[in-house]
Amino acid sequence: MPESGQKTTQGNIEETGPVASDTPVAPDAPGALAAAGVPAATADPAAPAPAAPGVAAARRTGLLVTLVLGGLTALPPLSMDMYLPALPEVTGALNAPAATIQLTLTACLAGMALGQLVVGPMSDKWGRRRPLLAGMIVYVLATAVCALAPTAETLIGFRLLQGLAGAAGIVIARAVVRDLYDGVEMARFFSTLMLISGVAPIVAPLIGGQILRITDWRGVFHVLTGVGVLLTLVVHRFLAETLPPERRHEGGVGQALRTMRGLLADRVFTGYMLTGGLAFAVLFAYISASPFVVQEIYGASPQTFSLLFGLNSIGLVAVGQINGKLLVGRVSLDKVLGWGLAVILLAALALLLMTSGVFGKAGLVPVAAGLFVLMSAMGLAMPNTNAQALMRTPHAAGSASALLGTTSFLVGAVASPLVGIAGEHTAVPMAVVQLTCAVLALACFLGLCRPWRAAPGAGAAQAGKAPGPAA
Repeated sequence: MPESGQKTTQGNIEETGPVASDTPVAPDAPGALAAAGVPAATADPAAPAPAAPGVAAARRTGLLVTLVLGGLTALPPLSMDMYLPALPEVTGALNAPAATIQLTLTACLAGMALGQLVVGPMSDKWGRRRPLLAGMIVYVLATAVCALAPTAETLIGFRLLQGLAGAAGIVIARAVVRDLYDGVEMARFFSTLMLISGVAPIVAPLIGGQILRITDWRGVFHVLTGVGVLLTLVVHRFLAETLPPERRHEGGVGQALRTMRGLLADRVFTGYMLTGGLAFAVLFAYISASPFVVQEIYGASPQTFSLLFGLNSIGLVAVGQINGKLLVGRVSLDKVLGWGLAVILLAALALLLMTSGVFGKAGLVPVAAGLFVLMSAMGLAMPNTNAQALMRTPHAAGSASALLGTTSFLVGAVASPLVGIAGEHTAVPMAVVQLTCAVLALACFLGLCRPWRAAPGAGAAQAGKAPGPAA
């Protein structure tokens, strides 16, 4: 895709084009590496960063930056999951059917998808900070209005706006990671972000369940408004610009569209994009259907649902940390990704067999166990699809991040209403949607990414060794 003839082997692919620095750089000191005498790019993106003078000082803000980016990536699960225990209550309070109330989730997802298409290219042109802060301010205002919505239609409309604005945090957080990291280090950082952002789906439904003990569903949006205000202030104070002016793109909408068209013309990037999007659809089918499956079909309380949801999120976070701490750098990213997709597919198949009565009437415990396995396997699939796709696009991280996020949220938005197509009395539609998306995700991975055709030396690069010659 890029015009430069420079080649580097990264992950399981051979990339042609300008490569950003392979050494993590603290965002508040973009020139630290150059001052320390560290080259802007290294031959091996998986190699550990050189211990040059000044680099350690430049990385002292690494933990703080990680927490800020983790907060930004936690915003979507906070917006979704804190609200989940209230879904059955909202159907009664606004006198609307379950399928209509599920559209409040779909609207938020669709907004996050479309918003990323705008914010991603904006961040490549104007830097990361300004679009991010503007999006956060609009998110706070839209969330505050959601708390006052008198009808389901009003709630759906402002959830759409909430998603459009909240997209800034999602897309720019990924772009900032691509600004600072490369190769195996980027995959590890995504796993670290999963640990931080994974706290949100664990805590959010628990908080939502407790909020419902003392107030109604509107109180959930009041709390989300406060979270948005706090995160906006933290971003303004602590997140410095990570995209220097010399790396920004000139041009308007036409240039952004040409950049995205070039990204989509890359078969392997598109394969990872679709694989990640379909895997996210499996996850979101669970998110949108589980409140009704657990509470309405199996008769659990909002607090029990919150506990089960938190346990599933713990599984996802734990496996994500196994991926980042133990597997990345030792096993090829594509191999780990393949394992994750296979487990997701098998878990979805087991759920379909259980919910359709093949094994007799299944209770809550076996269904919850199947959902736990499915959610946990996401910790192998999601960080590695992002890392593999973004490794190919150092020249347009914002646009690439926008395409990844947009695909995930659009596919998830389509999956959301399908899980309730047969009403509130059967979990079969949820299992069917999950199995279908899992099969398609594996097909895209094998058919488009073709991991067995990776360039020689790519696996070595991922394992932290010197790469062999490119094919």
